[in-house]
Amino acid sequence: MAFVSGVQIIDVPAGALNNSGMAKGSDNENTVAVKYLEAGIRPYKRRLPYVSAQAYRNWLRNTLAATGNGDWTVAPIFREKKVAYTDANPITYADDDVFGYMRAPGKKVEASDSRAEMVGDTPTKETVTRVSPFRVGTLVGLADSIANDFGIMSRHNGDPVPYEHQFYRTSLKGMFSLDLGSIGKFTYVRRTGYLNLDEERVKRAQEEGLEHIESEQAYRLPYDLRVKRAASVLRAMPVITGGAKQTLHYTDVSPVVIIAAITQGGNNPFQYAIDADINGQAKVDIEALEEIGSVWGDTILSPVYIGWVRGYARDNQKALEEVMSKLSEVFPFGIELGHPRNIMEVLANSLKDHPEWWG
Repeated sequence: MAFVSGVQIIDVPAGALNNSGMAKGSDNENTVAVKYLEAGIRPYKRRLPYVSAQAYRNWLRNTLAATGNGDWTVAPIFREKKVAYTDANPITYADDDVFGYMRAPGKKVEASDSRAEMVGDTPTKETVTRVSPFRVGTLVGLADSIANDFGIMSRHNGDPVPYEHQFYRTSLKGMFSLDLGSIGKFTYVRRTGYLNLDEERVKRAQEEGLEHIESEQAYRLPYDLRVKRAASVLRAMPVITGGAKQTLHYTDVSPVVIIAAITQGGNNPFQYAIDADINGQAKVDIEALEEIGSVWGDTILSPVYIGWVRGYARDNQKALEEVMSKLSEVFPFGIELGHPRNIMEVLANSLKDHPEWWG
């Protein structure tokens, strides 16, 4: 079983991409706080801003919906009184396939989404769930740099209204993984997370001629379609858009650094390949990368793709380029270096040529 495993950096010169509501203990009652983690112990405790995995997944889903063209299909969303859910039909909808779902039987009379009548939801008589083949870690800041910005609303008669919000300057680091063997393969095993298909969905899989893998109690989409869905995700990551406070802190959230490869098994070896320099920007830990090659090289099935945007942390990029020849010898398929969008395109294009990666 093969995975696309990697780590990425999003640079935030000044932004507030993910907020947590009103700040506690602030002098102003309307101060909007950013999400952050506390790290270290007093007196060295730091506040590291972060973007939640849920927020990032939402950015990526929206980007795929906008840029996926005909290779990406978006599931309709239905709403009842207290719950919302997608159609939970991974056969038809790529985002149900890649991002997973949970849907319980509902009362149709309570559905309020007008699209239910236009699109037609898949009948659901028992709870279906699917573990997401796409996994992403929390994007955590490399630097402690949270600041408060004070402003006023004064375009009206009377006293101005003060307000305050937090923002930060940092680079955010997080891991990601894409389970190639799970994309386009849907099980009907009666366990939580594995009952992807109920009787109705099994019937649809049979009607559409999906491959039946009886030993695994699963149905599988054609190879070309599985490749297209995975490639769409990889192509969307380097052009991702989203984030809060874009009106005040316009921030490009596309990654400035990516390290990725096809790996055997779900362990991601690249977590410690990137560290922070003295300025809180990303740098490749050369010794850590060498160790990854020597320890995990037998499980790395492709070149290691490193994307780096020129202009970001120039000295660190130059230091990496100077040791590229030496590093390439450590990995069985070498290293390819380029812009994040270019190297993810190369990785996406390689998927169709390696059926052995798909289980």
